[in-house]
Amino acid sequence: MLKVIQNTEPVVAKKERTGSPDFRLGGNKVYFISLGCPRNLVDTEVMIGLLLQAGYEAAQLLEEADFIVINTCGFLESSRQESLDTIGDSIKNRKDGAKVIATGCMVQTHSDLIRSHFPEIHYLLGSGDVKEILKAVETKESGNIVSDARSFIEMGEVPRTLSTPKHYAYLKIAEGCRKRCAFCKIPTIKGPLKSKSVEQIKKEVDILVKSGVNELILIAQDLGDWGKDMGFKGSSGLVELLKAILEDTRQFHLRLLYLYPDEITDELIALMKADKRILPYLDMPIQHINDTVLKAMRRTTDKAQITSTLTKLRKEIPNISIRTSLMVGFPGETEEQFAELCQFITDIPLDNVGIFTFSKEEGTHAATLENQIPEEVKQARFKTLSELQQKLVRKRSKQFIGKKMHVTVEGYHPESRLLMRGRHDGQCPEIDGSVIINDGRKVTAFGKKYLVEITDVSDYDLIGRVL
Repeated sequence: MLKVIQNTEPVVAKKERTGSPDFRLGGNKVYFISLGCPRNLVDTEVMIGLLLQAGYEAAQLLEEADFIVINTCGFLESSRQESLDTIGDSIKNRKDGAKVIATGCMVQTHSDLIRSHFPEIHYLLGSGDVKEILKAVETKESGNIVSDARSFIEMGEVPRTLSTPKHYAYLKIAEGCRKRCAFCKIPTIKGPLKSKSVEQIKKEVDILVKSGVNELILIAQDLGDWGKDMGFKGSSGLVELLKAILEDTRQFHLRLLYLYPDEITDELIALMKADKRILPYLDMPIQHINDTVLKAMRRTTDKAQITSTLTKLRKEIPNISIRTSLMVGFPGETEEQFAELCQFITDIPLDNVGIFTFSKEEGTHAATLENQIPEEVKQARFKTLSELQQKLVRKRSKQFIGKKMHVTVEGYHPESRLLMRGRHDGQCPEIDGSVIINDGRKVTAFGKKYLVEITDVSDYDLIGRVL
């Protein structure tokens, strides 16, 4: 079993046994919990693949497992607390004799803290030590492997078992980060940029498409940085990579996550227009819009550049959906600067917005700045911006009523089997809204596209019937 804590719906990862594990510890059932981002999820899928290849089996419930593996997130204080809570709950609810193993980002940076909270934990693996999962499971003695690798790039010879529905999968093209945003610990946690080769990425595309995947979601800390450690300049590397992937003439789609505004070039836009297999969707984290705040954040773009990029995208690709992330409460943010941010999302429509409060992370430049914003002010600004965005999304969503669009129907709605749930091209799994199907009589299989007429809206979701 794999429980992904990006949403609340667990997904089972199954595979036939292919080996003969050492059952010295009394059983061979494994239960995975993956916290945080899709990059973490890919690492979790690699660990599942390694164990299933060795003959271990997926447990359906945590309480049935002989081994519980938690891939932690350590990005923010709230993420670390969630990781600690999850480890604690797993230890509390495990069956007698079950071993708990923690892996991932929080282990990389806070292994001593985890061990001090939970001395009974069996093994700790750093975020770059994914391939050691078999050793962690099979060793009798408790221990840890936390190397200075910091991040893991799986290659073709390493097995991976997908935990996502069979029609889409994440494809990690790089790890680490070369940027130095003032508020972010990712370069410390994950290390410097490491790009996969074009050959390896094409090989993985081939494997995934042959397995039935028709939507490949390209992920990295920053897609636009792909290849810069190989000598590419700007986002030219990404464009060349996309062209190489698209040499494959089979019908699959690419979705691009995490592209900074300065990396969305005319060349990239032209490629998106030329090959419709690149979905009209971009995740473009901008964090703020006030120039003084952006400079303090050590971002490389200003308000004029961000606005120009958004305007150009809307003009060149009229049906594009744009997601971004915004931060409130950065040190020194004034009421006027916050008001400018509110006015910006009112004037410049954004389809999906993730809103965060600033987290004072030890080791970051922003943690040393004066004029830290009180927590109650941050929470008030978060509430104000969230309510404004929700109001704007409702207004924007109503424009879809009466329209017909192609929707990938993915399964039954978690609240009722009388409803189904799907996504149109402008919706990314896990993070965006969905299309709720209230009349799915013509659906013959999940994972396929159907023409849907939109009849109503519900907050971030659209409601419709299959034609």
